[in-house]
Amino acid sequence: MSQMTYIQAISDALRYEMRRDSSVFLIGEDIAGSFGGAFKVTKGFEEEFGAQRVINAPISEAAIVGAAIGASLNGMRPVVEMQFMDFITNAFNQLVNVAATTAYRWGIGVPIVVRGPSGGGVGGGPFHSRNSEAWFAHTPGIKVVCPATASDAKGLLISSIRDNNPVVFFEHKGLYRKVKDDVPDGEYSVPLGQAALVRPGRDASIIAYGSMVHEAIAVAEELAKEGVEVEIVDIRTLVPFDEQTVLSSVKRTHRVLIAHEATLTGGFGGEIAARIADAAFEYLDAPVKRLAAFDAPTPFAPTLEQEVLPNKAKMLAAIRELLAY
Repeated sequence: MSQMTYIQAISDALRYEMRRDSSVFLIGEDIAGSFGGAFKVTKGFEEEFGAQRVINAPISEAAIVGAAIGASLNGMRPVVEMQFMDFITNAFNQLVNVAATTAYRWGIGVPIVVRGPSGGGVGGGPFHSRNSEAWFAHTPGIKVVCPATASDAKGLLISSIRDNNPVVFFEHKGLYRKVKDDVPDGEYSVPLGQAALVRPGRDASIIAYGSMVHEAIAVAEELAKEGVEVEIVDIRTLVPFDEQTVLSSVKRTHRVLIAHEATLTGGFGGEIAARIADAAFEYLDAPVKRLAAFDAPTPFAPTLEQEVLPNKAKMLAAIRELLAY
């Protein structure tokens, strides 16, 4: 075990897989040389692995993902870095119409990972703060991963690189250097489609992923001082979705809050709520409650950004309302 930040764990996973498997290579904007990407995830990689495996690409996300798909069809395992996940929109057609459907059309896997920083809370403004995971969860053929901890960032990224399907891997930029935990050295993977029971409880469940897992932990610790035990489930992967772990938690606590940083309307929380209503309705003692960002672009001004995004105070208020029902 080593203490690593979230961003160090991502670098460690990439380095481990590149050393283990010569078919793994990186492609993105400004990822090579001394710059090493906008957040320095790949700093020093070109020196170790060479320019043929750490490729600086032109500013064309569609071309980058298209090249990665072509390489994957020829036996390679590309890992694409988006400077910010907001710009994945420029490669939307390549991912949704090509990568996601190839296995269905031709019976050929497309083992690519498209990874990069997402989320708000850092004053990135409307062009650098989007949480777009629900777009891809709605696309059959794509797996969607949203780690909340450093150890999960490493383990899930390694599993994603080894998967024979396209994976979109969302790294919350606000967690990059804020979160630190024990990360296993060397070989370590976390299965896709397996949620984590972060904290057991009896009075209510918080189902979350990404940044909201840490807000949930803070809320649970505060409520524990009052004798209230909140259970926390980190779903970790949206696709595949571990429905059984979520339903089991709801059946234990009978109250549930679903929290994510993405906007409310069309967010993945609605899918979770629908599944709970369908399969665990008789266990509920209160309506399923959701906490999410306002349906608005993320503001640049810190005060406005905090108003739009969910946080600990809003989550605490939502849980108290749920408990009082």
